[in-house]
Amino acid sequence: MKKHFPTIAKTALVLVYLVIVAGALVRMTGSGMGCPDWPKCFGYYIPPTDLKELTWEPNRAFEKGQVIIKDESLLVAKDNFTTETSFDPAHWEKYTKHDYAIFNPLHTWIEYINRLCGALAGLACFFMAIASFRFWKQNKKITLLSWLVVFMMGFQAWLGAKVVYSVLNPIKITVHMVMALVIVAVILYIIQLARPKLATVKYNSTFRNVLLFSLLLTLIQVAIGTQVRQFVDEQVKNGLTASILWLQNPSITFYVHRSFSILVFLVNVYLYIKNTKFGLGYSKINWVIALIGVEILTGMAMAYLDFPIGSQAIHLVLASILFGIQFYMILEAKKPSPANS
Repeated sequence: MKKHFPTIAKTALVLVYLVIVAGALVRMTGSGMGCPDWPKCFGYYIPPTDLKELTWEPNRAFEKGQVIIKDESLLVAKDNFTTETSFDPAHWEKYTKHDYAIFNPLHTWIEYINRLCGALAGLACFFMAIASFRFWKQNKKITLLSWLVVFMMGFQAWLGAKVVYSVLNPIKITVHMVMALVIVAVILYIIQLARPKLATVKYNSTFRNVLLFSLLLTLIQVAIGTQVRQFVDEQVKNGLTASILWLQNPSITFYVHRSFSILVFLVNVYLYIKNTKFGLGYSKINWVIALIGVEILTGMAMAYLDFPIGSQAIHLVLASILFGIQFYMILEAKKPSPANS
């Protein structure tokens, strides 16, 4: 088990990124409220595919907790019963978490798949935590951090529920996204702790400090980007369904996000030049430059080409991958201890 632990941890990392990809698709398609309750979906473990399943009708059996849509409201069954010829309100109570009562089967199943990915990632992280006990005597930090990831995955699920209950509150969405990146960072740290210590890069304090600054810029850029995305969502809610109109009168946040990308790019170009000039050996900086370039291109495509299909999801997913690579570079750039120098 100990020998295979790095593979287990990498699998957990990939599945966490899969959740981020699924979440990006949820945002891109506007499916965040596809399941208006949590953890079930309209009161079902396997969500409905047709509005008929959410419609009251006579002589139909309902189980406690199942949901119907009636008079533009969600009603929850209070017990197990079979309906009679007329609607009996005594068997129902109004859903009180929010008043969103719209069923779109496509949105429902996209959101449901997102939740399934989250559950799968949670299981992988739990398995990683079990496997980490093999390191208890050698390096307790690996075990403790692995179980911290399990706790954070549970907290992330709770945050997901809060996002639904708030009907996609922008602040809660931002916290949800940042929490996903924190989980990625901790798993990367676990992987770095578990792998053999092979010195492949040279320590340079200036390079590491600028790299830390670059990572901070990326986090700020991600947070601002979620607010820009929320502005677009509000445009759609206000009836501007044509993508050409979404950024016709953008908020100041959009301009900050656009200008900030230049700073992010220049800081990382400096890191690239310094790495090349002094032969520091940080090969991943090439990926960083490439990802930032694609990020800028997808951002320009959204702003000037009216949000080509998939551009929003690609933009978000690549930002999370960029964060992961930068964070792992920081782990590589750590000053070696006297015992290893």
